[in-house]
Parts: sequence; C-alpha cells; structure tokens
Amino acid sequence: SIVEKETGQPAERDRIAGVLVNRLRRGMLLQVDPTVIYGLGERFDGNLRKNHLLTDGPYNTYTRPGLPPTPIALPGVAALRAALRPAATDALYYVARGDGTSQFSRTLEEHNRAVRKYQLNGAR
Repeated sequence: SIVEKETGQPAERDRIAGVLVNRLRRGMLLQVDPTVIYGLGERFDGNLRKNHLLTDGPYNTYTRPGLPPTPIALPGVAALRAALRPAATDALYYVARGDGTSQFSRTLEEHNRAVRKYQLNGAR
C-alpha cells in the first residue's frame, strides 16, 4: 500500500519498492509521507508540516521503525507486483521532483542536494 501511495509513475513502482526494502533491511526508518498522512486522518488539511513528522504515532514512519500496523490504502496489482519483486537498486532515498517523477539517491548527501533542488528551492 505504501508503494501505491508513494508514486504516480507506474515505471517507478519497482524502484520505490527497492528503496523501501533496502531501508528495511538496513534498519532505517522508512520516512514516507503517505503513512503520516494516513495516521492524521481527518486532521490532515492537505499541508504536511514538520510537526506532523515529529509527532509519534503508529503510522508515523519518521518516528517508528518498520512497516505501519495496517495498510494505508488499497494497493493495485502493479503495486503488489512491485512489492513482491522490488528492483535491485543501491538507492536509499528518493524525493518528488514536482512533475510526478522521483529523484533517487544512494547517499544522504545526494538526497539532501535533491531535496534542496526539487523541494526547498521550488524548482518544479
């Protein structure tokens, strides 16, 4: 269900799944916004804020390790296939480019550069 919510690009599903598997295998937090949004429920007003990411809850993958306690959406067949056969990738991070695609990164340094480029600077 996380793969379903994390990308609007069918071609990226396998790679998103690969990143999530890599993070789980390394014991890293998943840090995916859709799980936090799901946990907020009706309190979510369309704007995810830093305090949402810092406030612990069962669906907050920024504060809790592993998968959330339940699915966060009804996954489609393509997302299920991606979860069953994730892409072999060395990427550990991704960030939305603002055009429906994601920028994948191997290191935190690369990821932070991508965040600055695509999110913080408004380059969309």
